[in-house]
Amino acid sequence: MQLYPAIDIQGGRVARSTGPADPLAWAGHLVACGATWLHVVDLDRAFGAGENDALVRDITRLAGVPVQLGGLLATPEDVDRAFALGATRVVVGTAALADPSITETIVSRHAGSRLAGSVDVRRGRAVRHGASPPLSQSPADLVTRAVAAGITVVVYRDLERDGTLAGPDLEGAARLNGLGAEIILAGGIASQAHLLAARDAGLAGAILGRALIEGTITVEEALACSS
Repeated sequence: MQLYPAIDIQGGRVARSTGPADPLAWAGHLVACGATWLHVVDLDRAFGAGENDALVRDITRLAGVPVQLGGLLATPEDVDRAFALGATRVVVGTAALADPSITETIVSRHAGSRLAGSVDVRRGRAVRHGASPPLSQSPADLVTRAVAAGITVVVYRDLERDGTLAGPDLEGAARLNGLGAEIILAGGIASQAHLLAARDAGLAGAILGRALIEGTITVEEALACSS
């Protein structure tokens, strides 16, 4: 199971952090502790409140560390920009995945192997973003659509658990196993027990953000659970 330490950037700082403030320094710390991937989100760009492109670009230049870049990337142009910043893999937003024409355009521009699909859920139902009504498609429908388009990595994120340390929606993520995609779990992970459960459920990866910032688990402890 691959571990993805997350860095959410807002206003040039690590979002929601009372500890590490500098995103680049935090990225360096995560890598020094053994992280082999980073998951980066520019919250300002995601919510139309500005951008942190220079910081994102600097993080992607950290030697030998691939970056998975997400953040409500809903258009082909969003994905183009993410790759231009140096991302190794770009997470296509749920809104884009729900629209076959947008998904097809993105895949025509970029290899499916360099893309991931985002399946954001609230109470088990897929949603475009935090406050939007549920989609008519189920999470399984979206995964099936992604795989058919050539995208075989999917990030499953429970929005109600995201950033809460309350535990992930392991059952919801595990239900997507067997549909042809590698499932990465996000939202609510706080402990080694959560990571071990994700690994034992056959999930391909896990994204950790607040847990690492607040020290409820260390990078080294998380890595020990991922193999």
